[in-house]
Amino acid sequence: MPGTDTLTPAELQQYHRQLSLKEVGLAGQHKLKGASVLVVGAGGLGSPMALYLAAAGVGRLGLVDADTVEVTNLHRQVLHSAPDLGKRKVTSAREKLTALNPNITVETHPVRLDSDNALEVIGRYDVVADGTDNFPARYLTNDACVLTGVPCVYGSIYQFEGQVSVFGAPGGPCYRCLYPVPPPPGLVPSCAEGGVLGVLPGIVGCLQATEVIKWLLGIGTSLAGRMLVVDTLGMTFQTLTVRRAPTCAACGDAPAITRLIDYEEFCGLANDTGTVPLITAQELYALRQSAQGPLVLDVRHRFEADIASLGADMVIPLPELGQRLAELDSCRDNPIVVHCRSGVRSRTAAQLLRDAGFSKAVSLDGGILAWSRMVDSSVPAY
Repeated sequence: MPGTDTLTPAELQQYHRQLSLKEVGLAGQHKLKGASVLVVGAGGLGSPMALYLAAAGVGRLGLVDADTVEVTNLHRQVLHSAPDLGKRKVTSAREKLTALNPNITVETHPVRLDSDNALEVIGRYDVVADGTDNFPARYLTNDACVLTGVPCVYGSIYQFEGQVSVFGAPGGPCYRCLYPVPPPPGLVPSCAEGGVLGVLPGIVGCLQATEVIKWLLGIGTSLAGRMLVVDTLGMTFQTLTVRRAPTCAACGDAPAITRLIDYEEFCGLANDTGTVPLITAQELYALRQSAQGPLVLDVRHRFEADIASLGADMVIPLPELGQRLAELDSCRDNPIVVHCRSGVRSRTAAQLLRDAGFSKAVSLDGGILAWSRMVDSSVPAY
């Protein structure tokens, strides 16, 4: 690749429309070419971020993601396509990005960002673009950015709504200033459980890419100290003020976090079983071979049961369960195994049943995903 002090004739032509902006120009394009950005997550948010950062000419893009491409990704993760199924996401992403702009360097990190590697990986880049989708990863990314002094362009999505901000800017707030502690496990459903409009990560990811480019160029007004809230159903955009908290454990006046911690434990997910007994997929399989096996209750949406099924006796979606308990009265004293996709909704459902007097209700640990992995691989792991 040519040196960062030179733009080739091909690059001058490729970036012509951007170079025409007085806020960018040759000097700005040189800045972008000499810059480095780490995109954490090559999924829904990471796809549009990486595509537009590559197209804009950011010279070195890093992609960190340990997952492979699944068919359920394709409705929103536009870096990937059907021929990429089963391929590492970072590999699929690198192929698309280098095809889009061969003048940039794309570095892949096919690992899950964790407390052992985050400081080293993040410390190699100028800006982090956060495309994570779970609370442990968000707190980890935030803390690593604060400790390394790398600003983090944050985005999150849920169903029809999204949020965008810039955390870890000098003098500005970080993610912990807004959310000092995580919500209780299971309170906020994942996109797999709660759903997401496919175009939403495209909108939010493009906004994040805009903030990254503005930051690298030093133009415009950053979202540092502000949170942009997007509601696509009402098509409204609101901007909320977010202030740095002097008592913040990460970026406050006397920070308590001086090293990365166990974020699964911090978010209450490490060995989290609560008060609900769990049963493994293998144990359920063995019980179902007996003459009097347990009643198996599927609490997923009905369309999910059409995608993948382990042959449940009843399907009652979790939002309807409280109003349909009478349908289970004949089994009040019998074993009931509740299952969902991953085991999150089933724990909530099993606890609801136990509170209502179904004392033998248990949750299938890992849900359909565990059943597919440990018992019957013909059941789709969607």
